[in-house]
Amino acid sequence: MTRRSSEPMYSTAIAFGRGVFGALRLKRMTRGLENIPTTGGAVLAMTHFGYLEFALVEWATWMYNRRRIRFMVKKSIFGKPVVGSMLRGMRHIPVDMQAGGGAYIKAIEALKNGEMIGVFPEAGVSASFTVRDLKTGAVRLAAEAGVPVIPVAVWGGQRLMTKNHKVGFRERFGVPVSFAFGTPLMVTEADDPRAVTTQLRATLQALVDQLQAEYPVSGTGQWWQPRHLGGTAPTPDEATAADEARDRRRARAKAESAATK
Repeated sequence: MTRRSSEPMYSTAIAFGRGVFGALRLKRMTRGLENIPTTGGAVLAMTHFGYLEFALVEWATWMYNRRRIRFMVKKSIFGKPVVGSMLRGMRHIPVDMQAGGGAYIKAIEALKNGEMIGVFPEAGVSASFTVRDLKTGAVRLAAEAGVPVIPVAVWGGQRLMTKNHKVGFRERFGVPVSFAFGTPLMVTEADDPRAVTTQLRATLQALVDQLQAEYPVSGTGQWWQPRHLGGTAPTPDEATAADEARDRRRARAKAESAATK
């Protein structure tokens, strides 16, 4: 395995995460780890059902071949005192949601320099626990940098922390978390990014379907299980309606705040 330079901040974060996941006695189950390259750039296109997938995927990847992932993170989070310094120290990439061109260029450079970039192409947590329509950014990054897209599905991570549901402390112990790393998709700039993105979405959902079918805990009647599998999670339409209502509330609050200044 290629020897990589030391990154104290990254090593510290990994050790902390392993300690937390160990204390919670999480049960890690993985398939397709051989699809993670030992060297060279790659875009990891991940499902997004909870808030901890970035740490969980890094955990699984690190335990396999010690590869580091650089995640594209909202710029506003970099402004937080402790978290921001950690993100900078781990060389994650800040994304300005109003003008993402700079982050895109940095991600291309990182990929060409052999880094793995972590992307959530759904652009937000899916409260229905089904794969939503994807943005084309992951595919476009891979095509321009000349690297593969690796589909990554995570199931069970939403039971630790997710949107619109407060998870009890004791509920987090002993949770099985399943990972599926799919066959790399090779993309060129001649390919239609929308067509490849459609293919990527289908692949991610197929991986999720497999993980759900093999999950060792029954989700019938559970909040973390999709409605079509007997759970009580909102349907995709209900989740979309809730997200749109939340966005309208935030827009009104922002407008009212600006009007009072």
